Amino acid sequence: MPFQSSGGIRYYQFDLFGDGIIQAVFTRRGGVSPQPWHALNVGSTVGDDPERVRENRRLALAALDCSPQSVFDAWQVHGTEVAVAKAPRAPETPHPKADIILTERPGVTLMMRFADCVPIFLYDPVRNVVGIAHAGWMGTVRGTVRTAVEAMQNRFHSIPADIHAAIGPSIGPDHYEVGPDVAGQVRQAFGPDAEDLLVERNGSIYFDLWKANTGLLEKAGVRQIENADLCTICCNEDWYSHRAEKGRTGRFGAIIALKE
Repeated sequence: MPFQSSGGIRYYQFDLFGDGIIQAVFTRRGGVSPQPWHALNVGSTVGDDPERVRENRRLALAALDCSPQSVFDAWQVHGTEVAVAKAPRAPETPHPKADIILTERPGVTLMMRFADCVPIFLYDPVRNVVGIAHAGWMGTVRGTVRTAVEAMQNRFHSIPADIHAAIGPSIGPDHYEVGPDVAGQVRQAFGPDAEDLLVERNGSIYFDLWKANTGLLEKAGVRQIENADLCTICCNEDWYSHRAEKGRTGRFGAIIALKE
């Protein structure tokens, strides 16, 4: 089953990856933070106490036998910058600004934080490379996941057909209403394909982030793709949603790592 639990921590795992790697998208359940971050908030910029955030990260990582000292994370800026992790990020080292992190180093745990944007996991079992990407509407329009696949090709000689990709819990197509400006940028970025990604209903426009990122992966040559089909608004008891909770909420964590 995709949902697992360990030490009171509930998390989601993709079937696509099997036992080849360590991977999880943590729900909001099982942590120590009070409302409005209840409970497993791993975001340090949303007003929660830093000590609680550190404890939540420790609890989440311990559920998969990962150490906080193994983590490489980034300051996510809704762009296409790539960080390649050669080692864990030392606490005294500033966060790199990146929405894509890749590594070929076993034991380095890649970590990102989410609350409606799309987590995308990447794994090349041939070259033994893993990656994680963060794509909201801006990252999707800018082609973040396409850049991630290209970076795996350029830096690690990955062949796209070998790459396994998974799309995690995020705001679903029935709830992601966007304005005319965003819709215009979607049409400019995706051309004729945009009409399948934008749905007009009752005078509003909705953007399908899942379909858009699946299409970007497919056009990049990736063939093995799994979508969790879990909406952060529909399943708000499990996932933080910036939109549903009007910004007063936490961030759930997502990790991927090669086994040592």
